Amino acid sequence: MSDYRSLRIDRPAPHMAELVLIGPGKGNAMGPDLWRELPDAVATLNADAELRCLILRGDGGHFSYGLDLPGMGAEIGSVLEDGAAGRAAIIQLARRMVSGFDALAQGRLPVVAAIEGWCIGAGVELIAACDIRLAARSARFALREVKVGMVPDLGGCTRLPHLVGEGWARELALTGDEIDAETAVRIGLINHLCEDAEALRSQALALASRIAVNPPLVVAGIKQVMNARLAAGVDRGNREAATLNGLLMQSEDFAEAMRAFMEKRTPVFRGR
Repeated sequence: MSDYRSLRIDRPAPHMAELVLIGPGKGNAMGPDLWRELPDAVATLNADAELRCLILRGDGGHFSYGLDLPGMGAEIGSVLEDGAAGRAAIIQLARRMVSGFDALAQGRLPVVAAIEGWCIGAGVELIAACDIRLAARSARFALREVKVGMVPDLGGCTRLPHLVGEGWARELALTGDEIDAETAVRIGLINHLCEDAEALRSQALALASRIAVNPPLVVAGIKQVMNARLAAGVDRGNREAATLNGLLMQSEDFAEAMRAFMEKRTPVFRGR
């Protein structure tokens, strides 16, 4: 249904579409294709007057493993030791990457995220940009950026506190620990828990249908008003995080994190 490499658009029912993460990275990891294609796909869907609700899910048993570090290696590696120009490039890269998430959050279409399997790092930040979240019992969540020497700059430090509160957002961001689906429901990250993948898709479609029968201009207006409470803080915080990563990604600790990731070992951080 599309010419995208990282996404597929399905039309499961009248007035709704499914935006499906398909890779090409393992576990639907997010690489250059996704960052290039997501803003265009979201703009196209929001411009379709027939659509009234959007479901976002991952293909193949997982939502997303998060940032595709090997896939992004060439783009990131070229700026890590390039001084001030490299720092500026990292900030611009982060702004480009977050633009698709912002498009989902700010668009007129309500977005229902349906999560099974792993939802890691940028995956958590992506579902935080959605309006409502459902998960199968198989779902596992982790905000892993701290483990690879980065500040979450796609919404983990800005949107997540509005969903789970300051305490849980800080614990998830500072530890990089994983939580299961039951915990995610308890802390408010997930609205509804489903028994399995089949029930997850069924309930996501049912929820999207209940939204789609309502007057679309009013639904878009509700989303616009609710977004207005958060927009300035989210944008300011994401800019701050991107600026910090422009510095931190030139640190020895970030280089150690990348080596450890590739060598499948535990990194040793030295604070420099």
